[in-house]
This record gives sequence, C-alpha cells and structure tokens, in this order.
Amino acid sequence: MSVLIAIPARYASTRYPGKPLVSLTGASGTEMTLIERSWRAAMAVSGADRVVVATDDDRIRAVAEGFGAEVVMTSSDCVNGTERCAEAHAVLGGGFDIVVNLQGDAPLTPHWFVEDLIAGLRAAPEADIATPVLRCDGMALNGFLNDRKHGRVGGTTAVFAADRSALYFSKEVIPFTSQIYADDAPTPVFHHVGVYAYRPGALADYPTWPMGPLETLEGLEQLRFMENGRKVLCVEVEARGRQFWELNNPEDVARIEEMMAAMGLD
Repeated sequence: MSVLIAIPARYASTRYPGKPLVSLTGASGTEMTLIERSWRAAMAVSGADRVVVATDDDRIRAVAEGFGAEVVMTSSDCVNGTERCAEAHAVLGGGFDIVVNLQGDAPLTPHWFVEDLIAGLRAAPEADIATPVLRCDGMALNGFLNDRKHGRVGGTTAVFAADRSALYFSKEVIPFTSQIYADDAPTPVFHHVGVYAYRPGALADYPTWPMGPLETLEGLEQLRFMENGRKVLCVEVEARGRQFWELNNPEDVARIEEMMAAMGLD
C-alpha cells in the first residue's frame, strides 16, 4: 500500500503566528526551523513513498525548498491540517492508499510512532483514520494538569473503547483521576499524538462536511470524523525512553529544547 506523508504548515497560526519558521536549538547547539525538524522526522519514517510540505505561504515554501523538501502549494482557505492534506493529495493526483498527516509542530515525533500507525491502519480495514496515543506517566500527566491550571493549552488527551475505537478527544485532561502518581508511574490518561493516517476516501470527504459543534468547541480537527460517524482507531505507541511534546505555544520552545538536550538530539 503506497504511503504519502504530508506536513501541513501555515504561517498565520492564531496562537503562534510564524510558528513553522521558529528556530529550535538542538543538544549540541545546532539551530534549525520547526518545519525542517518536522520534515526530518518524516524523512526518517520507513515505508513512506513520498514526503511533501503542504503550505499556502511563500515564506514557508522558500525555507522548505531551501533545505530540500518537496512543497505542494495549497489554498489559504484550508481551516486545518486535515483539509490541507486532502487538498495536497488531490493536487498530486491522488493514488496513494494511505495519507499520513505529520503535523508541522511535532518535531520530536519518533519514526516508529508513524510506522506503527501505518501498520495499525493497514490491519484495521473497518477504520477510516488512525492516530497514535501514548500512555502518560506521572510526570507527563502533572505537566498537562499544570498547563490547564495556568490557562495554557497543553497536549490533547484521548479516551477509547476496548476495540481501540476513539470515544473522545479533548484539550482538557480526560479521564478524570484523583489519584496522585509518581513521576515514572503509568497513569490511565493517554496523550494524543498529533499524527493521522487516513484512507483517501474519508480524507476526500472531510472538507465537504461542515464543522460540527464538538470540533468548534475543542478546536480538534479529528472530531469532525467522529461527528460524521467515521471510525477513528487509536494506536497505542511506546515512548522507548523518548520524550514527546508538540509546539503549541511560545512557551513550548524552551520545553522542547530542554527535551532535545536531555535526549541528546541535535
């Protein structure tokens, strides 16, 4: 099954304008833009047939082409990454069996997260979309709770059924637990990793659906699939000692740089 990885990137982010071009410093002091680090993460994925950056901004295009990425220009009317991936797939003429959305704000995404995701969707013909979830340890959960306490949008959490079909995604910390966990203890909370693998039919349908109330309230694009009765498969992935975080706010730059330093990633 042929696989396209599309990296949606827009300059006019509401929470963090210009985010794709923000510089992140690695463990040995190497500076690299967020979009280049995300592209390098995509290029490390085994089994991908093509990797493109999908954007509507000439500044991002120039930077991406400068470090060797293939760029697909998309409309500024795309309201989220899924719509941008749908347009990019169409611009390329379609034909891929799986389209992966590796969001341009997740430079710490390990290649095995995406490889496990692709394998999970291949093994679940009843699913229209698959997305990874990572069980939080106490340290990660406390970080989520601290962000919410201070009014910051941190990571997204997910709850799912016994068959791993998603029940809900939220920027709040769900499910509720009153228990206190040690930093290295497993918790019942799962961090949703912002990567998606779509079957092309469901991806093509997505932009034709109106934005529903849950997507509007949460600002989470995957809820549109669920609001339209499409099955979203949650694929549990293993951290293997790697820390993971997405760049959602300016404050996250220092957090991600600290993680890269701790893991020796340049």
